[in-house]
Amino acid sequence: MTTILAIETSCDETAAAIVKNRKICSSVVASQITIHQQYGGVVPEVASRQHLKTINDCILRAFSDANLTWQDIDGVAATCAPGLVGALLVGVSAAKTLALLHRKPFLGVHHLEGHIYASYLSETELKPPFLCLLVSGGHTSSIYVEDCGKYELLGTTRDDAAGEAFDKVARLLKLGYPGGPAIDRLAKSGNPEAFPMPEGKISLPQGGYHPYDSSFSGLKTAVLRLVQKLSQEDPDRLPVADLAASFQATVARSLTKRTILAARDRGLETITLGGGVAANSELRKQLTLAASKNNLKICLPPLKLCTDNAAMIGCAAAEHLERGHTSSINLKVKSRLPITEVMQLYQ
Repeated sequence: MTTILAIETSCDETAAAIVKNRKICSSVVASQITIHQQYGGVVPEVASRQHLKTINDCILRAFSDANLTWQDIDGVAATCAPGLVGALLVGVSAAKTLALLHRKPFLGVHHLEGHIYASYLSETELKPPFLCLLVSGGHTSSIYVEDCGKYELLGTTRDDAAGEAFDKVARLLKLGYPGGPAIDRLAKSGNPEAFPMPEGKISLPQGGYHPYDSSFSGLKTAVLRLVQKLSQEDPDRLPVADLAASFQATVARSLTKRTILAARDRGLETITLGGGVAANSELRKQLTLAASKNNLKICLPPLKLCTDNAAMIGCAAAEHLERGHTSSINLKVKSRLPITEVMQLYQ
C-alpha cells in the first residue's frame, strides 16, 4: 500500500492527512471560516498568513492521529493548482521541504482532481469511466473521468460558479457567509415552488442550447429583482425561506438535468459528486432520484469529504505515485490550470 502525507492550502482551509491508497489514516482540517466571515468572503492575504500559523500543527496532528512515523511515508503531496497563489505557496513549500528533508518523492496535485478522488475514499471499488459533477465556490464542471490523469471537460459554467451564486444570493438575503450552508438550512422551512426562477440556458451561435453548460448570473439577477419587488410591497415580511428554497431547488434542478443528460449521452453508468456544493441536501436529493429513474449509480461522498481536505489530495497522489508519476522539486504553483492538463504536473 502506498502511504502519502498530503497537504491542502488552496483557499481557506489548512489541511493535512495521511492516506494509504483509498484508506484515510488521519485527516486534519483547520477552517478559517470564522476569520473571513467578518469580511463577507475570503481575503487572500489573510488566508495565507493563517496557513503559515497553522500548517505545522496540522501536519504534526496528522502523524499523531495516524500513529505513523516518517519511515511509513512513501511520498509527500500538496495541492499546487488551481487556487490562491499565496495560499498554495504555503502548502507546496512545506511539502517540498519535508520531501527533501526526508528524501521522499514530491507530488503536486490538481485541486479538482482531488475532489474527483474524494469519491474513491468512500467508494473504494469505484473504477473509471464515470462522470463527475464537480460543484464548488469557484468551479461548476461536468468531467468525464477516463482514467487517472485523463479527463475531459464536458460542461462548465459560463459565469458564476454554483457556490459563488449561493454566496451572492445569501448576501442579498442577508444570511451571511458562507452562503451555501445558510441557504440550505433556511430552505428546509421554505416552499421550493413559491417563486419560479430561470435555469439559465446557454445559446449556441448555430441555434439551440449547449446541453451541458450552466449559467447562474440570470438566476442571481432574478432573485435580486424579486427581493427588490417584495421589499417594496412589504419590507417587514420578506419571504426569505421561500426565496432560499426556490433558488436552491432551481440550482439543483439545472445541475441535475445537465448531469443526467451528459452521463446518458456518453453511455456512462456511474455519476459521482464532488466539491463544497456537493454537500447541498437538495442537490444530493434531486441527483439521487434522477439517477435512480435512469438506472444510473450515484456516488455521494460524505459531507466531510465534500469541502476542501487533504485526504482527497493524498488519495489522488497515491495512485499517481503507484503509476510512477512524481513532480519536479521546482514545480511552480498556478492560480489556474485546466483539469485536462493535469499530467503536466508530473515527470
